[in-house]
Amino acid sequence: MKIYKIRYGTPEKVTPFTFSPEPACDIETVCPERAERISFKVTDAGCVLSVNVSEDTSYYGFGLQQKGFEQSGKRMQIKTNADTRTNNGNCHAPVPFFVTDKGFGIYVDTARYVTFTSSKEGKVKKDNTLVKEVALCEEELYESKKTSGEKLLLIEIPVAKGVDIYCITGERILDVVSGYNLLSGGGAMPPLWGLGGFYRCCGKFNEEQVLSIAKRMREYEIPCDILGLEPGWQTKSYSCSFVWDEKGRFPNHKRMAQSLIKDNFHLNLWEHCYTHPTSPVFDSLMPYSGDILVWEGLVPDFTMKEARDAFSVQQKALIDEGISGFKLDECDGSDYTGGWFFPDCTEFPSGISGDQYHNLLGVLYCKTLLEALEGKPTFSQVRALSALSSSYPFVLYSDLYDQKEYLLATVNSGFSGILWSPEVRHAANKEELIRRMQAVVFSVMALTNAWYLDEMPWETHGCIGEIRQLLELRMSLVPYLHAAFYRYHKEGRPPVRALVSDYNDDFTRTCDDEYLFGDSLLVAPILYPENKREVKLPEGKWFDFYTGEEKRGSFIYESSNIPVFVKDGTLLPLAKPVQYITEETVFEITLKAYGNTENSSCILIDTTDDKSFTPYTVDKSTKGRIGERFIIV
Repeated sequence: MKIYKIRYGTPEKVTPFTFSPEPACDIETVCPERAERISFKVTDAGCVLSVNVSEDTSYYGFGLQQKGFEQSGKRMQIKTNADTRTNNGNCHAPVPFFVTDKGFGIYVDTARYVTFTSSKEGKVKKDNTLVKEVALCEEELYESKKTSGEKLLLIEIPVAKGVDIYCITGERILDVVSGYNLLSGGGAMPPLWGLGGFYRCCGKFNEEQVLSIAKRMREYEIPCDILGLEPGWQTKSYSCSFVWDEKGRFPNHKRMAQSLIKDNFHLNLWEHCYTHPTSPVFDSLMPYSGDILVWEGLVPDFTMKEARDAFSVQQKALIDEGISGFKLDECDGSDYTGGWFFPDCTEFPSGISGDQYHNLLGVLYCKTLLEALEGKPTFSQVRALSALSSSYPFVLYSDLYDQKEYLLATVNSGFSGILWSPEVRHAANKEELIRRMQAVVFSVMALTNAWYLDEMPWETHGCIGEIRQLLELRMSLVPYLHAAFYRYHKEGRPPVRALVSDYNDDFTRTCDDEYLFGDSLLVAPILYPENKREVKLPEGKWFDFYTGEEKRGSFIYESSNIPVFVKDGTLLPLAKPVQYITEETVFEITLKAYGNTENSSCILIDTTDDKSFTPYTVDKSTKGRIGERFIIV
């Protein structure tokens, strides 16, 4: 994998790189003349990049797309929007980065509403050659080829008169995407407890009802590490006061928080950044906010440290009370659900334009909360992200609830350095609830969001035992998933990713309903109301996760289980399930062998404080205690 930085014209002062962490990789800066396949021009509207590409190039990425998968022949506008209705590039987390099946990807460092068009015919001369010194795939580093018959990828950047782009090359899509994640500072590393069960309580609940949920969760022996509170915890929520409703629902919130912490729950609070006039931070925040209100609240200019510091005063007070995470809502805006948000003409004290801030708000909001947490571990939620956000331990969610769109977001998320949870909310019946929970178990965050439900959904549908078993399965996979996140953190490898990332063939290039969970598990969810589906496996031997039966090729899978298959040669570390995870938790690990594992091993990541990590390689001969965290049985 190699990364080349190329500067065209005069880039804008404010871009995603302005606020991103330091890259965790080497970058070679080259002049535009060395990239002969790319041309640049300035127009009255901004600037345009034209890239010569093979006519059979497949494109993936552009952020958290829920309406499409392979994007060749599409026009994608990178604009933050909630609940989009079509595959036009707008989404909760648009990212101006794409990867191809030809060994290269390009990140465009801009916060503008950049547009990618991959269907334009190109006018090329037959004697032109591809890049000689800086190529767009490994093969072309050593060989020149004619460009006749190629097409153009057009990249239109409004307003700007220049831009930095980063060309990333690699043998596989996985290598290119890993390079982008390292360019972003490396992948997020969540605390172990963040990978356990997460339950968000009904928004109208009071403290007694919240404590009742916690008590029943433990009585049912359903694994749960995190409880989330929705808007009703505040005195004002649209816009937000960030102040407990002490005269109403939460008169003894400090006692409640300590009770939950004592019972090994982590507490997570819903909020958005629009600040109500009754908030204690309103006056100090006003000089560092935009000139237009949202829901009668200030819009903080998080590009300014003064704004982040002023806003964080209330969050720090909540963190001191024991809060370990936040759900950062409504930072996406919408042209499709009511049109709420600040307009692009909004003026901010830093001088950033409204459109740039629209695309940057989500990631800067995360940055603000991480600064408030001052190094305390978290695994939180956010409604919008953008470029170079791989290192942020925040998982995206959506108000959409279609199962197919949720699965598509799961498959697509790995292309763009973002994390996504196909959360469970309501269900029509027990069968739908179980199918949805199966997908949650095999995702980065095991989230049930009951913000409008008076009962836990498994109480409503009478399937407490089935849900317990599924979440126990999740807990057995925590050490395996934690090791996958470690590789994300260190190497940039997404913990959840499309099959084409690792296996590039005619099938995987269009496969949008199966995905890899870590390096060794292939997941092919069955969507309610179906009870079977066709599964097609990449080349090689695979084994049924539950039975160990060898599988190859294409077949019909009919089961109440979610189809999961294990790669040949896998030594899978499965933990004895626990109800929650603390700093003292020790996992009892059974190494389950699939296929020929004579020379196989797996990685376990030891941590006692969720800040320092020690990898251990174990094989079939390993027995006894490993580090502080594991006992191999």
